[in-house]
Amino acid sequence: CFLTGAAKLVVVIAIFLLTFYVISQVFEIKMDANLGHIFGNLPVVFSKILVYFLLKATKPPRYKCGISKSCPEKHFAFKMSSGAANVVGPKICVEDNVLMSGVKNNVGRGINMALVNGKTGELLDTKFFDMWGGDVAPLIEFLKTIQDGTIVLMATYDDGATKLNEEARKLIAELGSTSITNLGFRDNWVFCGGKGIKTKSPFEQHIKNNKDTNKYEGWPEVVEMEGCIPQKQD
Repeated sequence: CFLTGAAKLVVVIAIFLLTFYVISQVFEIKMDANLGHIFGNLPVVFSKILVYFLLKATKPPRYKCGISKSCPEKHFAFKMSSGAANVVGPKICVEDNVLMSGVKNNVGRGINMALVNGKTGELLDTKFFDMWGGDVAPLIEFLKTIQDGTIVLMATYDDGATKLNEEARKLIAELGSTSITNLGFRDNWVFCGGKGIKTKSPFEQHIKNNKDTNKYEGWPEVVEMEGCIPQKQD
């Protein structure tokens, strides 16, 4: 493994430098000023080398989208978070590609949605629907156009529920959501499901807006979620 290889290299370098230094002292070998300076600071040189290789060896691996573990073959890594109050927008990442975020300037108040090809992991579309001051009709129309085999990721920002009606909730429930029926004013919610899914999705987090437990005044804490989405097979 890498750790073993790094340790061996450190040992070899240390032995070489220490051997040269000891021989030069025993036989009183005269070194020029530059070599004398280098080997006179041998402990410093060695410590820097040692620290470098230890950092390289112990640095934790980074997985796609910054998730905590790697995904198996034929799975797509994803990580997402809801908005923070009405200040910081949500973020959706799939396969190390940030699909929606405040930095990309493609998020907004309400329900934020990213559609991903279930076979290739490629982004198909991103939309956000204002569920406070907007109309639910465009959301319903958009939900009806989603094709089978599409991965659907949703995240709320500010308020994602006020304008939701029974038809919109039913369409989202058909994508695998269980919390959509209870989603209320200023709740925080993230969800990953799919069109044509046969069971309820395991990827869903929901925190109720509660003045006694809210982290922010008027809003609950941010909800985050990560995981591995199975690739759609023919």
